Amino acid sequence: MEIDSRPVVEVSEADIKQENHTVLSGINFKIEKGEFVYLIGRTGSGKSSLMKTLYADLGFDTGAIEVAGHNLSKIKANKVPYLRRKIGIIFQDFQLFPDRTVTENLIFVMKATGWKDRIKMKGRLAEVLMRVGLGAAADKMPHQLSGGEQQRVVIARALLNEPVILFADEPTGNLDPEVSSGIFKLFTEINRSGTAIMMATHNHKFIDDHPARILKCEEGKLLDSAKDEFNWNSHY
Repeated sequence: MEIDSRPVVEVSEADIKQENHTVLSGINFKIEKGEFVYLIGRTGSGKSSLMKTLYADLGFDTGAIEVAGHNLSKIKANKVPYLRRKIGIIFQDFQLFPDRTVTENLIFVMKATGWKDRIKMKGRLAEVLMRVGLGAAADKMPHQLSGGEQQRVVIARALLNEPVILFADEPTGNLDPEVSSGIFKLFTEINRSGTAIMMATHNHKFIDDHPARILKCEEGKLLDSAKDEFNWNSHY
């Protein structure tokens, strides 16, 4: 079997827009399989808009973007679920159904992404909850969990379909430092197992403690530490 060596993300001369206003112009970058990349920049600099474009929540009309083998410039609405099966999305604000148990939250996503075999679903559910350290939380409601535990459920949800890349938008923004550290450690473990990660963050400590490639949104451009000289630690 031929191994797919293409980057998991490839962006060429793309303009990123938010409500018809261009926030980033002419951007170019690739993310390879298994790579860990930080996305930084001031509030309003285009970080979230870039991420939303990469998981097809926002459209674009200039340039080319390919994510997990999908050409996003031509992707139709009915094909977006197929893209979402290959990627994982982790939000700052959890977005769990408050009236459903952890299991029910995960089952909802599995059904929405095409799972049908109940035995396989049950097995995969147990696997991802164990992986994030929540093996005993399957029957709990979100309000019975701490913020850190809820974020671990969100990570478990993102891992259900064995994604090639996780897009994490300020995943520790609402958590205290000690809990944030545990969540970040989980991301590094997931990355070491081969899943690429793109993490938007304002947390300098993560970058200090776990140096990796940095993409910085600044004044309408995207700077890349792999080829550009810049001070990542200044004013963001």
